[in-house]
Amino acid sequence: MKSGTRVLGVAESYVGSTDDAATEPPPASAAPDANDESTDRPDDTDSFEATTAESHTAASTPTSVLCGAVVRADRVVDGLAFETCTVGGDDATDAIVSLWSSLGREDARYVLVSGIAPAWFNLVDSPRLAADLDRPVISVSFEASDGLEPALREHFSGAALDDRLETYRDAPPRTPVEVNDERLFVRAAGCDTAEAERVVRAFTPTGGRPEPIRVARMAARAARQFVGD
Repeated sequence: MKSGTRVLGVAESYVGSTDDAATEPPPASAAPDANDESTDRPDDTDSFEATTAESHTAASTPTSVLCGAVVRADRVVDGLAFETCTVGGDDATDAIVSLWSSLGREDARYVLVSGIAPAWFNLVDSPRLAADLDRPVISVSFEASDGLEPALREHFSGAALDDRLETYRDAPPRTPVEVNDERLFVRAAGCDTAEAERVVRAFTPTGGRPEPIRVARMAARAARQFVGD
């Protein structure tokens, strides 16, 4: 992939997240509503694309800070922007669309998302996101998982559960990918799995975390500390 290729990715740093099933309830300050496939393990890679990372903030209505980091394939960071989504809410997809718009980076060719449920089950509708942004959306996760449905059923009921189950079941299938002797998992919307694998490998020069996700996660954590979480 050419060194100037750019992608928009999405990563989250909500405290307490796990890779595919955030089974723990949010902090006492968080709303009692629900993360797929995000992990809080140490960051270990970088690349050229735009990445969105989120960071939980303590507030009366708890939110997570989303950081969009434009990173090139040659590992040059080429732009940052921030948005928020509600912990346990249903606005993550809209927040990413807003973040994309604020960045104004039509040169970003892909969107990389760290998982599909940041901010405690605030599920990202990746097929809708791919359609709205007119870009392939590749969700990347880092641990094996049996899926989110049991956790969703544990923490939600009624319309809140039905809406999340519909979004989750509409998500593309999860496929393992070997990168630098580490196993990642991808879901591809708007492109096939083979293309998604090429993008993930191109933006993961070392270790097991794509560079845009690593950069965005660091920026989101810094934002969380700045606002006093």
